[in-house]
Amino acid sequence: MGKVATKALRNAGKVPCVLYGGEKPLHFAADETEFKGLVYTPNVYTASIELESGEKLEAVLQDIQFHPVSDRINHVDFFQLFKDKEVTMNIPVKLVGNSIGVRAGGILRFPNRKLKVKALPANLPDVISVDITKLKLGEKIELASLRNKEYTILHPDNLIVAQVRMSRTAVAGAEGAEEEEEATE
Repeated sequence: MGKVATKALRNAGKVPCVLYGGEKPLHFAADETEFKGLVYTPNVYTASIELESGEKLEAVLQDIQFHPVSDRINHVDFFQLFKDKEVTMNIPVKLVGNSIGVRAGGILRFPNRKLKVKALPANLPDVISVDITKLKLGEKIELASLRNKEYTILHPDNLIVAQVRMSRTAVAGAEGAEEEEEATE
């Protein structure tokens, strides 16, 4: 701990880290290369931290600080997970399928790419999958349809997860189709 010690760690290719959530904060250092798969991804992973004493702790990445010029990792904060204690995390949303409305010329709107979820660590999903296959022009998927018993989503039920909006070409195509129907009748 301290400015001189952290500078010496960084010069040695290590990253100073702090683990919160236990009785008191735990300070440690890890090789900068160990963070590649944990930091540079949109997914959320649990990290297994093994101390020199042999003790293993489960944690999630809470915060990360980068150097403003070199973009090297300056500092990492972890939050310790306990099997009986709920944790709140931002979980990525993944759209699955090919929407009918998009194929008809609509524009897919995907405003919320991450959702705040509260659950026990064992019940936390890696990703929330949303099937958009049956989504037609002008339709939307709201959060109320994604509710689950294993975890709680901490957003209002009317939050829009995905929506197919009418594009100018889709409006022109729909008007042309209506004119053709009237002509055949």
